[in-house]
Formats: sequence, C-alpha cells, structure tokens
Amino acid sequence: MNVIYANEAQLGIVRALALETWPATFKDILSPEQIDYMLDWMYSAASLKDQYKGGIKFILAEENDDYFGFAAYEFNYKNEAKTKIHKIYIHPKSQGKGVGRILINFIAEEAKKHRNNTLTLNVNRYNKATGFYEKLGFKTMYSEDIDIGNGYLMEDFVMDKGL
Repeated sequence: MNVIYANEAQLGIVRALALETWPATFKDILSPEQIDYMLDWMYSAASLKDQYKGGIKFILAEENDDYFGFAAYEFNYKNEAKTKIHKIYIHPKSQGKGVGRILINFIAEEAKKHRNNTLTLNVNRYNKATGFYEKLGFKTMYSEDIDIGNGYLMEDFVMDKGL
C-alpha cells in the first residue's frame, strides 16, 4: 500500500471516494438530506479545489491504481504546533484492513518533520470511528456543536494525540 499526495487533478478521486464512503459511514447517524448537504459543502469540485489551493494537503492510499481511502490535513493549525486532520475516510470495502492506520501514521511522520507535536481531529460523537482513534492513542479533549447552516449541526468530539 502506497500513500501518495493527491495533485489538483486527483481531487476527483477524493470526491469519488467521499461519494461512495459517506452514505455508508453516516447512514445511521445523519439524514440523507444532511449527508447530501455536507457532501456538496465539503466535496464539490469547487470546494475541494479551494481547500487544496488554501494549503490543505490531500493524500490517497493507493495500490496498483486502485484507491482505498484518503485524508486531508493542515500543519500548524491555528498557529499552534498541531496538525489538524480535516478528513480521513476509508472505502467501505477496505475498512478493517489497516488503511486508516497507514494514513494516520503517514500524517504523524509528516507532522513531526514540521515540528508539530500533536495530531488533532473532529469526529462525529456517534461515529464508530471514535473507537478506532482511541486504539491509535487519540484522547477526547471536549465535544462541540458546529452550526454548518441549513439547520444542521456537526456534533463532534475533538480528539488529540501527542507525537
């Protein structure tokens, strides 16, 4: 399994993975309307391009031109020595096979090179991935509700892991 940086032309792969992953991930947590709203908000071609041009790093888990998952992150989040993992999603067919661990380990190594000593992420409070993050050493710091418009909230835990 290789981890590669996605270039701007590969953002369509990120979008395709999100469109396949999100409904399976959130079907028991969010309404279909909220899933559609959030996919458009965060994963439209224009939104991904803006994130990419704004300095967010996108990586892909790849093997033999098949893509298993992606992540997006940012160094020095809020001018602190933290790397924020904005997104990490593994295709349902690949979950439980170590892809998420590979992506997080890659981000951790890159964070250390940039003298960041903490990984931080938000995860929906009802997402079973919270257990996965805990196994990797993340700790819940607090919970927050984020108004994302259209009457929707992101009900998240903020989790950190020291490096």
